[in-house]
Amino acid sequence: MNQPTFVLVHGALTDASVWRRVSVRLQDAGYPVIAPSLPLRDFDGDIAYLKQFLATLDGPLVVAAHSYAGSVISAPEALTAAVRSLVFVTAFQQDAGETAGALNGKFPGSLLIPDNLVVREYPGGAEIYLRPDKFADVYAGDAGARDRKILAAAQKPFDPVTLEGSFSAAASWHTLPSWAVVSTQDSSIPTEAQRWMAERAGSTVVEVDSTHAVPLVHPDVVAKAILDAASRDRPSVG
Repeated sequence: MNQPTFVLVHGALTDASVWRRVSVRLQDAGYPVIAPSLPLRDFDGDIAYLKQFLATLDGPLVVAAHSYAGSVISAPEALTAAVRSLVFVTAFQQDAGETAGALNGKFPGSLLIPDNLVVREYPGGAEIYLRPDKFADVYAGDAGARDRKILAAAQKPFDPVTLEGSFSAAASWHTLPSWAVVSTQDSSIPTEAQRWMAERAGSTVVEVDSTHAVPLVHPDVVAKAILDAASRDRPSVG
C-alpha cells in the first residue's frame, strides 16, 4: 500500500488552523497533510465541495474530521474511492435520514444554545458565532488563554441550515474502518452522544479528558489515532 495522504477537515466555528498542531506531528512522521476549508453554507454544498476537493488528490487517503465535518464525511457522496479509513475527532457520525442538529440534542449537555450564540446576516442567509465571552465554556475551556482569545476572535461561522442536512444512502462508516476520538469534557457535542455514535459505528474509540478543542489541546492523541487509521492498527480490546 502506498503512503497515504492525510486530509484534515475542520468543523463549525473554527477553520483549518484548528489542525495546525496535529499537522506538524503528522508531517514530522513523514506523511503529506492537507487541510481544506469547508464553505459552511449548506450541507449539500459542503458534501459537494469535499468530494471535488478529494478528487484532486492522489490516493490512498485517510480523512479526519472535527465536529460538524464528521457529518460531511459520513455522507458517502462526499468521499472518493481513494479514501481508505476515517477518523472522527469529537465529531458527528451521522447516518442516513439523520441530521447533526437532532444528534446533538439526543443527549443533554450541549451549550450550543441561543443564549451563547450570535446571529449575523450575510448575503443570502444568516450565520452563527459563539459569543466571545462564552467561547471557553462551550468550546475550549482547557486551551491556553491566548488560544481561547484567538479562537474566539477568528471564528468561522456556519449557516444553521448545515445542521439540518441529511443524506439517504447508508453512511460511509458502515463500509470504511473508522476511529473516534471522544472528549469527556465536551460541551459542544455531548460526550454521551459521541460514545453512542462511535459504538453504533463500530469505531475504534480513544477517549481523552478534554473539551471540544481537542485537536489543539491534545494533538499527540489525535495524531496517534490518525496514524493508527493509516496503518489500520486497531488496538486490542481488553
